Amino acid sequence: MFYPKKSLGQNFLVNKGVLDRIVEAAQLSAEDTVIEVGPGTGVLTQRLVATGAQVIAIEKDRRLIEPLREKFAGITNLEIIEGDILEFDPSTYKLQADSYKLVANIPYYLTSHLIRLMLEQWPAPERAILMVQEEVARRMMAVPPEMNLLALSVQLYATPTIVMRVSRGSFRPIPDVDSAVIKLELRDTNNELREQNEKVLQIAKKSFGQKRKQLKATIPAETLGHAAISPTARPQELSVADWVRLASALQ
Repeated sequence: MFYPKKSLGQNFLVNKGVLDRIVEAAQLSAEDTVIEVGPGTGVLTQRLVATGAQVIAIEKDRRLIEPLREKFAGITNLEIIEGDILEFDPSTYKLQADSYKLVANIPYYLTSHLIRLMLEQWPAPERAILMVQEEVARRMMAVPPEMNLLALSVQLYATPTIVMRVSRGSFRPIPDVDSAVIKLELRDTNNELREQNEKVLQIAKKSFGQKRKQLKATIPAETLGHAAISPTARPQELSVADWVRLASALQ
């Protein structure tokens, strides 16, 4: 009998309706390549390969590798890889920006690491469908005056949409929190844009570190004036466009 590992944050999705919605949101066809993070027992994998897309499934738990390979023996549009997604290099598979999609039902402790890796380092996938904590999904969607650093870091690179809320009872074992499926439509980012976004985030991290204070506490008033931003504004009141303008003014 297989026992989920708490250390790997394993909560397997068993709700068939949610699985179908994830595949629907990914909008896959036989022309697509999709990376699946954490195939687990293969219930989502089964639906992904049925679309005809070329599936690269990456599983960290070696106990699951052989059962997965046995389950999908003879399936030609699936490659099962034992490995850590945080060490995965899409270029090894000749995946270029906008040439693949990502579907991930990931352990919650990996969420921020994977999002940062995908947005800031990988060639950007066309679309990413992620299962995350509901609270995290809502934070990604935030707008002024409730902006936060996570929302800014995601929205600099992508347009997020919550596909659906997922109750904790949709998983086995049942987690302590509800989840949500979020869709990220990635923007094309060349090296110049990535450098700009990195500068934006460097400035924002300092300001959000003191988010109850006014911006003039961390940014010179002259710079704020050049960016047409009030020195008494607080970090959570600025839009993505405001932060980009502010970074340009600082240069």
